[in-house]
Amino acid sequence: MAAVLSPWPRLLILAATLLLGTIRIAMASSRIAKPGCKETCGNLTIPYPFGIGAGCFYRQGFDVSCEHNRIYMGNSSSRMVIYNISLVEGQARVSTLIASKCYYSNGTTTDGWVSTGTANLFTLSSRANKLTAIGCNTLSFLRGYNQQDVGAGCFSMCLNKQSVDSSGQCSGMGCCQTSIAPNLTSSNITFDERFNNSKVLGFNPCSYAFVAEQDWFRFEAAYLEGNKLTEKYSDGVPTVLDWVAGSKPCNEAQKNRSSYACISTNSQCISSPNATGYLCVCKNGFAGNPYLEEGCQDIDECQLPAQYPCHGICSNEIGDYSCSCQPGTHSIDPKKETCSPNTTSERARLTKMFIGISVCAILLLSCIFALLIECQKRKLTKEKERFFQQNGGLLLYEQIRSKQVDTVRIFTKEELEDATDNFDSKRELGRGGHGTVYKGILKDNRVVAIKRSKIMNMVQKDEFVQEMIILSQINHRNVVRLLGCCLEVEVPMLVYEFIPNGTLFELIHGKFRTAPISLDARLRIAQESADALAYLHSSASPPIVHGDVKSPNILLGDNYIAKVTDFGASRMLPNDEIQFMTMVQGTIGYLDPEYLQERQLTEKSDVYSFGVVLLELITGKTAIYSDSAEEKKSLASSFLLAMKENRLESILDRNILGVGTELFQDVAQLAKCCLSTKGEERPLMTEVAERVKAIRSTWREQLIENANEETVCLLENSSHYDPSITGRHGSLMTLDLETGR
Repeated sequence: MAAVLSPWPRLLILAATLLLGTIRIAMASSRIAKPGCKETCGNLTIPYPFGIGAGCFYRQGFDVSCEHNRIYMGNSSSRMVIYNISLVEGQARVSTLIASKCYYSNGTTTDGWVSTGTANLFTLSSRANKLTAIGCNTLSFLRGYNQQDVGAGCFSMCLNKQSVDSSGQCSGMGCCQTSIAPNLTSSNITFDERFNNSKVLGFNPCSYAFVAEQDWFRFEAAYLEGNKLTEKYSDGVPTVLDWVAGSKPCNEAQKNRSSYACISTNSQCISSPNATGYLCVCKNGFAGNPYLEEGCQDIDECQLPAQYPCHGICSNEIGDYSCSCQPGTHSIDPKKETCSPNTTSERARLTKMFIGISVCAILLLSCIFALLIECQKRKLTKEKERFFQQNGGLLLYEQIRSKQVDTVRIFTKEELEDATDNFDSKRELGRGGHGTVYKGILKDNRVVAIKRSKIMNMVQKDEFVQEMIILSQINHRNVVRLLGCCLEVEVPMLVYEFIPNGTLFELIHGKFRTAPISLDARLRIAQESADALAYLHSSASPPIVHGDVKSPNILLGDNYIAKVTDFGASRMLPNDEIQFMTMVQGTIGYLDPEYLQERQLTEKSDVYSFGVVLLELITGKTAIYSDSAEEKKSLASSFLLAMKENRLESILDRNILGVGTELFQDVAQLAKCCLSTKGEERPLMTEVAERVKAIRSTWREQLIENANEETVCLLENSSHYDPSITGRHGSLMTLDLETGR
């Protein structure tokens, strides 16, 4: 259905255009530049506080030069041509250079980085500009300063000429864009040397980067070839600078009248909407240059009846106007309504007219209200359809039919709202870095866990659909099973099986835990968790890296069986490739230091995080814990230091000390290998799982050998884990011999 445009936006645009015309008329009648100074250069007017020559500008930084009918910031050596200056918005549109880096078939390179610096009263506009990078294997960095060092990066990738995005958008395939930090007074654009054009020299020998107006640039695939981009924009690209008359707020700037910029009698100070500092504007009823003594001139409202209506006799006043009626009439509101004859019959006629207009207005408003409700319903329906298609709903249906997947169900938004009492806070099971998990009860009385994510975890919809299909087909007793999803919302919601007994973090560190956890139970949970991760790394196709292994992401099901959950940071790694991450995800204390430094996510990143979980199980300490001096410490660092100083027992959990020194040495050595700073020195997850299994098997054999006859009988008759049953040294003596766990 074609959308019907309301007349109000058109009227507002017309009114704004007429108002700007009024301001231009008033400004034309007064000077813009300082008296005695050059006012124009080429076709551009130079408004004070900017000016050419000594005494013609407000302060250092506002000086400009006119060379060859072009205006430059400072002088032409700055290479910054001024296109226009706005006194009202406090912005200047200037040209800046393009950084480039080219590779040639003979092995030589050219590297043209770009550095931009402005006066303290000028900053790069973070609202109007974007960092843009062009190339097929390009990582560009913008480093800048705004009271501290800040930066931004933009990565563009395309394997061949056919994969370049030809839609004109910067989608990351040949061209990318990203936001920049606010209030930058200086910037430097460079390229990461690890990414170059050596593999795409045939069609893309050069990489480019620049800061420009975000709505100005439209990408063309031809820009990747040769020097076409720099040839087309040899003078640079348009960039918006925010400027202020002074860096102090208005109340402080007005105290020092000698440096106060708003010197016009009819001007006033306002805070800049774009930068830190103040600007000057003319008061209502005046227009012109507020930075000059007589810059703000009175507007003759009577000459502009469209903006200032008067249906009587209009009289201009300084800063305002008045509207009076003809003799023998009276006025209800001269500036808004017409003057009417002062007769009784006319009053009666006006009363009837007022009643009729009021009734019509009420009926009209009722119709409009009903129409708005209907439009809102249609809008919500279209929005659901848009989100459904955007999140890959049609593609997911096709995959389900082609792969005959019967374990994935696509839920509606209403179904999940009913299941959670409209996501009532009482139904919250927990909050994490990737979203909130709610307990839901479906119409068939099944209890499920519904994850409502905060941010989108996918790059493309087909990758998300593929991940959904893979996770739905994972059938491992130690991985939380995915039941379905909801695609009618902006960020898809995932539905998992409900796990009743909380997390491993709560079991180890919970305030309400009354009984100690046995060593056998700890080894069992470690073995089950390792089995799950090994399955994801070696048996899933393609392999899956969890990316956020930690004790809060290990749930405990019936009989306290460990189940790995929360795949919000997971990545699929086809063909044993590494995954380069533009933003590091994970939890402090569990993060692989190599991943944190190199931003390369591999299976060995999960191995490191599992090593920290293993330490939690044998020490009873959190990943980041406080010692007796209330000093925050890293559990991994403290453990490695204890191993180096041969004082392992000082960091172990007292509840399991004395149950086998050699066993602890084996567990500690395994944890030490997992926590190696170099990923290549860590074992594979399958090797870790086998080692934990062997350690637990050795421990169970010791238990059986040392147990008395009563304990042996207890072992033979027990098959379930019960945290309330403990044996010697606070250790649980229950073993499930049938399953080998």
